[in-house]
Amino acid sequence: MSGLIKKTILAGLGALVLTREKAEKLAKDLVKRGELAKTDEAKFVKDLMKRAEKSKIEARRRIEEVVKEILVKLDIPTRKELDALKSRIDKLSKKK
Repeated sequence: MSGLIKKTILAGLGALVLTREKAEKLAKDLVKRGELAKTDEAKFVKDLMKRAEKSKIEARRRIEEVVKEILVKLDIPTRKELDALKSRIDKLSKKK
């Protein structure tokens, strides 16, 4: 398969959460069209799955980062801060 075509497909699919079935179907379609050698099919699927997983992990990390930034900007307390405050209130209530 041409390097450019492969890179384009991998880049486009990397952003998606890809199922193995979809990856296998895509590989079979590429084999049928002559754009992927049958011997490269399994490696292609494996590469797609690796890239999809990396992309998913990176997207999750970035989303968590953005949410934290937004919470800080909006001055919304975190779960940890709320738990600490609750604990402090409980201790003060027991002193009465």
